Amino acid sequence: MSDFNTLELLTDPRGFATLWLSREAKNNAFNAEMIRELILALDKVQADPSLRFLLLRGRGKHFSAGADLAWMQQSAELDYHTNLDDARELAELMYNLAKLKLPTLAVVQGAAFGGAVGLVSCCDLAIGTDDAQFCLSEVRIGLAPAVISPFVVQAIGERAARRYALTAERFSGQRAQELGLLSESYPASELEAQVESWISNLLLNSPQAMRSSKELLREVGSGALNPALRRYCENAIARIRVSPEGQEGLRAFLHKRPPSWQAESTTKEPR
Repeated sequence: MSDFNTLELLTDPRGFATLWLSREAKNNAFNAEMIRELILALDKVQADPSLRFLLLRGRGKHFSAGADLAWMQQSAELDYHTNLDDARELAELMYNLAKLKLPTLAVVQGAAFGGAVGLVSCCDLAIGTDDAQFCLSEVRIGLAPAVISPFVVQAIGERAARRYALTAERFSGQRAQELGLLSESYPASELEAQVESWISNLLLNSPQAMRSSKELLREVGSGALNPALRRYCENAIARIRVSPEGQEGLRAFLHKRPPSWQAESTTKEPR
């Protein structure tokens, strides 16, 4: 879709994109350029109506080792206001990923340290290898997981977030699944087959319905009941029932045939 220095954004003809972190020599560590390119890549994904969902992955051995040490050293030499600008840029990335209209699936292998835990937390779904290593490592170098903290708390809960942010303990993919950060973890040898299984399952679903469900659940939040939320949910189901995809899905179900979006995905071969 476009050329980047630190990323690859690839589209599959079945109707989804994969955004690869591609600084393999640096273990996909963040720097200012990667953060800016991630923001631009998400803008491109958001603007493409043909895409059903987005995969976020890392090239090579690791998903991402967190912040690039050379970039961090440069940041330490900057004044407060310049560091604030950097923090705002990172926050824009995290909030844009969390609020992306498309469903997002992170695929994690190797290390996911520091801000990389934030990226995984911002995705709707995440899978990884049993032996993946996660770490909120900031306190080891005198920092705090500030910008990513709201998303980490949402993903694993306040109590677990306190533990891992204060101890900087590493935890495995299996532990990440127990905490809810990963939806599932698998042996490393099975990861690629499982990625394809998740893709195939997502392609069964109405693209519009997945977007609507994501927006709905953002509004529902923790599920605290109030009259405004009730009205929002009533309107949401009424809108989608009369939408073209809602009508197509209901007709397909009643006539015992695949809906149009399934036929489209099976007639296109991945490249």
